[in-house]
Amino acid sequence: MTFSVTRRSLLQGGAAALALGTLGGGMAFAQAQRLRFLWWGSQERADRTQAAITAYKSVAPDVDIVGEFAGWSDYWPRLATQVAGRNAPDLIQMDYRYIFEYARRVALKDLSGEVGKGLKIEDFGQTNIDAGKVDGKLYGVNLGVNSSAMVYDSAVWEKAKTEPPKPGITWEELADRGEAFAKNKPRPGVFALADAGGVEPSFELWLRQNGKALYTADGKLGYEPADAEKWFAMWEDMRKRKACVPADIQALDQLNIETNAITTGKAATAFMHSNQFVGYQKLNKGKLALNPYPLLSASAPSGQYLKPSMLLSLSTNAPEAAIGFANFLVENPEGVKALGLERGVPASTAMREILVPQLSEVEKAMVDYIALVTPNVGPLPPSPPPGAGEVAFVQKRINEEVGFGRKTPKQAGEDLVTEASAILKRG
Repeated sequence: MTFSVTRRSLLQGGAAALALGTLGGGMAFAQAQRLRFLWWGSQERADRTQAAITAYKSVAPDVDIVGEFAGWSDYWPRLATQVAGRNAPDLIQMDYRYIFEYARRVALKDLSGEVGKGLKIEDFGQTNIDAGKVDGKLYGVNLGVNSSAMVYDSAVWEKAKTEPPKPGITWEELADRGEAFAKNKPRPGVFALADAGGVEPSFELWLRQNGKALYTADGKLGYEPADAEKWFAMWEDMRKRKACVPADIQALDQLNIETNAITTGKAATAFMHSNQFVGYQKLNKGKLALNPYPLLSASAPSGQYLKPSMLLSLSTNAPEAAIGFANFLVENPEGVKALGLERGVPASTAMREILVPQLSEVEKAMVDYIALVTPNVGPLPPSPPPGAGEVAFVQKRINEEVGFGRKTPKQAGEDLVTEASAILKRG
């Protein structure tokens, strides 16, 4: 029987659910007909995944897929426990941040030999295929792509009689427009920009524009204190010019859609990942639009890259049927339609074209955005090392300390490198 497990029932009856499932360690029953699929996400993602599982029955009626899902914070401890106990699910929703760790622990199946055979993913393009590779071998199938983006409310910019961001705008021009916006605010308490000084993806993209990186391939920092100082100084200048929200407003942002300054009505522009666009639009009354990040100059590199919003990996001993389902999700129209854009824009251009007619205007904007930035993207950066998640919160805190006048940009740059290095060393 194929069924979906809710988060509550999974927590209350996890042992029973596992008993109904199969062990990724290779039991004969698992290899014959039944697969376990573990993913993180919302109820909407669970519903879409269940729809894809149901649709797969028409292709493989003898395969049953048991679904389990959890929130992000619960997901990784659960997966680690199952893998350590040789009870790994056959199908594993994987994040780029963790795929290197699991692949090098020999917990994932090498899918390199399946490309062009069980996995018809050649039309992904090499960049989107390579996103699932570790040490030259394929361990993850790209479920969707996204890229960093600015999201803005053009109507608010127009009310301020200021031109909103457009492709090709520079950081300096953005600051100038933000200052012009401040001089003709459409209402009290609203600013042109959210403060991205404490936003890790924004810092990373700016570093790439400067020929640097957030992290090196061997897991060390890819920048110096002077680089971080320039970044913090740029946002300190924007605060002084009232181009972005002040520190007390930005401090309320908990790095989620609900508390972002554009959602709370304090900013006309924010910084996010393109696959979050639907979520932002749902929570904002004004019509939103997407734009690439500003450039250092008109001829400078964009710093953007196509990031796998998530990947699908198979446990080491997953049966052949798991490969068929993985391919169904990304290269079969019924599977792709069932998932929609909830996991990102399909890497397959052919599948995108099939999906477009059923998309809303907001969803089409996501597809158009990926098409817009793709010609100018750079290579995918190295996977973040252990401790990177903690470093991201350190950056947020230090940027707020600059905003509240507790540190100078120079002190902030030195402190970020010192604290980040200590975290990475500790692992």
